[in-house]
This record gives sequence, structure tokens and C-alpha cells, in this order.
Amino acid sequence: MVRKQVYIEQRQERVLKRLAEERGISEARLIREGIDGLLRGGTVRDLDRSAWEQERRFIARRERSSRVGTCRRWTRDELYER
Repeated sequence: MVRKQVYIEQRQERVLKRLAEERGISEARLIREGIDGLLRGGTVRDLDRSAWEQERRFIARRERSSRVGTCRRWTRDELYER
């Protein structure tokens, strides 16, 4: 490995720390993965797996705590004219 020193904006520092913590990896590894993603033709957004993880947790919570569909008094077939 080669040591590099770079300057980033404060907002980038906050995001870098948060993403590294959420994924349980070092900030350096996250930066390397970001560079690799860009070299493969991806974008930084492609690497933001935390958004998908948040969505997965939301759906799981919703499935556990919600009674979606149990309050209606109609069936799907009743929506269509015969």
C-alpha cells in the first residue's frame, strides 16, 4: 500500500466517518472501495449500500408492526367491474 494525504471537505469527513462506522470498516478501506468503484465506471452513489440497508430495516419494521391490508373491508376483485 502507498500512503496518501488528501484534503476533503467537512461534510465529506462526516459522511466518511458515518459510512465507515455503519459498514464496520476503516475510512481508508472505504476510500479505496470508492476509488475502485470509480475505476469500474461506477459512481459514488453506487457504493452507498447504507441506503439499501436502511430501506431493508424499514421494510422489516413495517412488516412486523403493521397490519397492512387487515383493516379493509373489500376484496381486490370487488374493485373491477364485471
